Amino acid sequence: MPLSSTMIGALLGLGTQMYSNALRKLPYMRHPWEHVLGMGLGVVFANQLVKWDAQLQEDLDKMLEKAKAANERRYFGITL
Repeated sequence: MPLSSTMIGALLGLGTQMYSNALRKLPYMRHPWEHVLGMGLGVVFANQLVKWDAQLQEDLDKMLEKAKAANERRYFGITL
């Protein structure tokens, strides 16, 4: 997964820079360092997005377990 998110981020950054140059009717590779910078920022963005998604899933699982335990205590833990 890290390799695919890295490649997707690099392509996202490169595509964004090339699209920006195309909109302004400039040569696609006008400043190559901008493409490298865009690819780097895209890689960071995609990798952070994957980390955030994993953390979010972990937090959701914890919250669901707590809610399930609370419901079991509430409905099945009552003794008359």
